[in-house]
Amino acid sequence: MILPRLILMLALCPLRAAAPLGPEVRPFVKYDAPSIVLAHARIVDGLGGPAVEDRNLVIEGGRIARITPGADVQPAPGRVVVDLRGATVLPGLVGMHDHLFHIARPNLRPDGTADSPLLVPQMTFSSPRLYLAAGVTTIRTAGSVEPYADLNLKRLIDEGRLAGPHIAVTAPYLEGAGSPFMQMHQLSGPEEARRMVDYWADQGATSFKAYMYITRAELGAAIEAAHRRGLKVTGHLNSVTYPEAAALHIDDLEHGFFVNTQLDPGKTPDQASPANGTPTLMAMDPSGDEARRLIATLVAGHVAVTSTLPVFEHSIPNRPPLRPLALEVLSPQAREAWLLARNRTAARAPEAPLAVFKRGMALERAFAAAGGLLIAGCDPTGNGGTIPGISDWREVELLVEAGFTPVEAIQVATRNGAVFLGRQDRIGSVAPGMDADLIVVRGNPAVRIEDLEKVETVFKAGTGYDSAKLFESVRGRYGQY
Repeated sequence: MILPRLILMLALCPLRAAAPLGPEVRPFVKYDAPSIVLAHARIVDGLGGPAVEDRNLVIEGGRIARITPGADVQPAPGRVVVDLRGATVLPGLVGMHDHLFHIARPNLRPDGTADSPLLVPQMTFSSPRLYLAAGVTTIRTAGSVEPYADLNLKRLIDEGRLAGPHIAVTAPYLEGAGSPFMQMHQLSGPEEARRMVDYWADQGATSFKAYMYITRAELGAAIEAAHRRGLKVTGHLNSVTYPEAAALHIDDLEHGFFVNTQLDPGKTPDQASPANGTPTLMAMDPSGDEARRLIATLVAGHVAVTSTLPVFEHSIPNRPPLRPLALEVLSPQAREAWLLARNRTAARAPEAPLAVFKRGMALERAFAAAGGLLIAGCDPTGNGGTIPGISDWREVELLVEAGFTPVEAIQVATRNGAVFLGRQDRIGSVAPGMDADLIVVRGNPAVRIEDLEKVETVFKAGTGYDSAKLFESVRGRYGQY
């Protein structure tokens, strides 16, 4: 279907000849000139190869014009030269599970109980700035609670009126009966699933996400309707197992292998498992027959898997490391909620949750080794300190802990996401002709992945943004608005 795919690509790829940046964006701009030379930089290209030392990268017209051996270049009218000795240039991150909301628990108490209803307020102000500050230049929202807000936010960013990443908007969740989230619509059956896909595709959504209580019939109908329009469906599943979803030709599965329920005791068709997939995860030795069969099914069906390791790391006592920046961007209420949850987790024995976490990591590694397309996000909601941008860094670090080399982990978080979006000819790697969506970090993340956190400048469509100023602008606001 050429026409639907063309429409999708136009929606995801705004032309560089966009409106000039407005007054809300200008204070964060660090470099904006017809020609920008990043001189003497180390380059990690996002394709999994080793870093290349001492290169000059020239940005013109919002794209990478050329990459040449390092040389001294003098500034000139219309040309800015940035000396990047000791710094690394890598592709902007492509966050494939990156929300624009934050779960709130009214009157949360130290024991973890809270009043009803569970709410999901929108973070339309803080989240886009946090993503851009961290170098996440493209996001897929992977489920929307306020879809019109997300669509309008994308438009305002594309028009240069607000600061933020490129956004691929996922429609409202495709959820079945029984959801605990009152802000989610609950489908009445397959026909409504088809109508919902058609409606939100017409509104500008470019993907869909099935959720935990959907039935196989509803999911199948949604996938058929989306594919008819050249669009993709992902899923955070429970009621539907991974093999069942693959048989329905789903395009992507969220949360690695943590939420597959096919081996959960007592699992019945179309019903959510109270165990949420942990028994299945622990029953799947990555080198065993069950795991090999499942991975082979996913690879043969071209089903991608989205790794969201940071959101599961919070189940392990004293993890992740406490970062001052993470604490600083949280609102007082969100900070208190995170620390209360962290204290509760710290009181538990670490062995069981660590074993679950390591098993999930190992299955993701086995999936990638078998030729599966592993993509990355962080699922920043209200689960502890999973924070837009900051936790996208953590996702890449955890991929290295899972056994990927640093450059492989960077590829998962950049090039692989671009491939899934069908944008690999524009974003996700550093090469002449590609969009200048780039991160400049101080240090060498190809050797020490933690250097990914040392972001100095983020280029989006050739404009360089000041990371520190963006972070400062949302200090104490994530969790508030």
